[in-house]
Amino acid sequence: MDTKQLLAWAAQYHTPNYSRAPICLVRGDGVRVWDSDGKEYLDFGAGLAVASLGHCHPRVTGAIREAAATLLHVSNLYHTAPQIHLAKLLCEHSFADRVFFGNSGAEANEAALKLARKYARERYASDRYEIIATHNAFHGRTFATVTATGQAKYQHGFEPLVPGFKHVPYNDLRAMERAIDNRTAAILVEPIQGEGGVHVPDDDYLPGLRKLCDESGALLILDEIQTGVGRTGRLWAYEHAGIEPDIMTLAKALANGVPIGAMLTREEIARALGPGTHGSTFGGTPFVTSVALATMQTIIEEKMPERAARLGRALMDGLRRLAAGPTGITEVRGRGLLIGVALDRPVAPIVDACRDAGLLVLSAGERVLRLAPPLIVETRDCDEALAIIGRALAPRA
Repeated sequence: MDTKQLLAWAAQYHTPNYSRAPICLVRGDGVRVWDSDGKEYLDFGAGLAVASLGHCHPRVTGAIREAAATLLHVSNLYHTAPQIHLAKLLCEHSFADRVFFGNSGAEANEAALKLARKYARERYASDRYEIIATHNAFHGRTFATVTATGQAKYQHGFEPLVPGFKHVPYNDLRAMERAIDNRTAAILVEPIQGEGGVHVPDDDYLPGLRKLCDESGALLILDEIQTGVGRTGRLWAYEHAGIEPDIMTLAKALANGVPIGAMLTREEIARALGPGTHGSTFGGTPFVTSVALATMQTIIEEKMPERAARLGRALMDGLRRLAAGPTGITEVRGRGLLIGVALDRPVAPIVDACRDAGLLVLSAGERVLRLAPPLIVETRDCDEALAIIGRALAPRA
């Protein structure tokens, strides 16, 4: 099919809420994808940090084929073995005792927010319902999660927002302490802010939040939708801080591209979700949990978090070497293979230049280049990406 015709139909039939690149991707293999004109790209976006095992990973593809030929959907009126096995695996490799499955990160965060409010109401008081989130955060696009998202650009036009949310600066323990009161049900933060610019907090931030929650009775909810499943060099980003949350939300990389979300929590808190209090028609189907199970087993067995830590250090070292030259890089920050490159100018033209040169990268705000390659990336892929980024950032004669 002619690419121009495809893009014309897209402009005609899609709602106009996405600013899409003018290419149509048709095939992927490992860390590379191809468009409808046959052009090859090195994918350092991984579908917004989703395809951690790359495209068409044989173990994931095999799980998809087997699951599609076995059982797609029966609803949560019944037990299914893949869902049970996945819940068990997630609990055995995290702080959690219980798991709820949904379809997306926003659904996982919705479940977390509902659980926090219900638990606080039953445990403490009927007026203990407020959630404290942070400026520059991103937690989803539903009404509750866009309210929790601390960026006005995502909220504009959708007012009035959901009541019961406060926002304070990220990485500011004193501001959080001042905001907590006897109406606070939970604190919701990302261990590393992703969409907001790949901001890594100070080492004492998450432990400080844990202490504030312990002292106040508020729950600590960690949104690990982008940071979880090995991306930051540990299976979960909270492990870097040496603490455990009360609730954690996952999505993105959990099934390597098949839609799934998960909310994990401790036994005592999970009891607040009795029969009929929450649900999801498509949450945790035997199909998607089979794929997620294969994905998680591969990431754990093949020590992908350790690989992310090693290659992430090498990639950031290479970016810092670029920063020593006239590239306009003001800071390189991140953990593992979630990396932000702060620039002294708008990032959009750099994203376009990299794409034209065969490298797909992301932005995180107006002046931050974000790199989130598949965890299977090789050193030679990082070298190729660094060369393209260097040329894209080089001063024009």
